[in-house]
Amino acid sequence: MTSPRKALGLLLAALLASPFALADDGQRLAQIQQRWAEIQYRLPSTEKPAAFEQLAGEARAFTQAAPQSAPALIWQGIVLSSWAGAQGGLGALSKVKEARTDLEQALKLDPTALQGSAYTSLAALYDRVPGWPIAFGDASEADRLLQQALALNPNGIDTLYFWGDHLYRQKRYAEARAALLKAQQAAPRPGRELADQGRRGEIAALLKDVDQKLK
Repeated sequence: MTSPRKALGLLLAALLASPFALADDGQRLAQIQQRWAEIQYRLPSTEKPAAFEQLAGEARAFTQAAPQSAPALIWQGIVLSSWAGAQGGLGALSKVKEARTDLEQALKLDPTALQGSAYTSLAALYDRVPGWPIAFGDASEADRLLQQALALNPNGIDTLYFWGDHLYRQKRYAEARAALLKAQQAAPRPGRELADQGRRGEIAALLKDVDQKLK
């Protein structure tokens, strides 16, 4: 039989094995956001699936510890959808469906959390996944969700980027260009410097495509 002292030691060792475990909710959220940006914008594509899989475990532990936290659910959804994107193929569909569930639950708990990020992230899923009968892709639903995101955060870099991307997908190139130019002027987010840098790179790349379409 394991002694109480040994059991306590094993528990502490397990907790200390994860840098996320002893942090409060705000710290855990910041750590997940930072690690997501590192994976998304710094790792080679071949390393991303395994890294996102590990981060998904941390995000899941966060939601289990804080099941009523809309930010925790939002970031679990973001990590899962990013993992699905890195993995690709039909095998990723279960992850995007789980991500949709997380984001919908976050909206039920607090649609204003993280300045409406659940709307933005959910819209991105509807824009990117295949439509019926394979999955749930729906450009009209993406448009509706992005309108709600813009109502909550009209000047946010992510909101404007995904709005510009949506307009580009709808071949509304002049409107897409205006949205992306506005996204370039978005205020920096303290603590999200790497994410901002990576997003600005995506904005610049998409602007090049838009300008080609407008020639």
